[in-house]
Amino acid sequence: MLMPSQGVRILVATKPVDFRKGHDGLAALVQSTLTEDPFTGTVFIFRANRADRMKILFWDGSGLVMAYKRLEESTFTWPAIRDGAMTLNRAQFEALFAGLDWRRVRSLETRAPAVAE
Repeated sequence: MLMPSQGVRILVATKPVDFRKGHDGLAALVQSTLTEDPFTGTVFIFRANRADRMKILFWDGSGLVMAYKRLEESTFTWPAIRDGAMTLNRAQFEALFAGLDWRRVRSLETRAPAVAE
């Protein structure tokens, strides 16, 4: 799986979606339900009713890319089911994608130096 680069927004739709939806159906959900633009490069993550499945949708500049992952022996740790979406940072996304508990992951917050030494 190609991991998103630093600085890319990553949004998780917290409500389960119909997993029969493809590229266009998920893009329509992004626009109507999440009120976001699916063609900005933001990574959108969707969950199924079964907690062991996820779909990822993003625009790569030339087309919509959709990835599907199913865990074989465990389930993903999902945020509480509610309307809307929540933001994950890249480290949390990588943990979620690996099937780990993303809530325990914190990325290092560093400030850029004021001057070069």
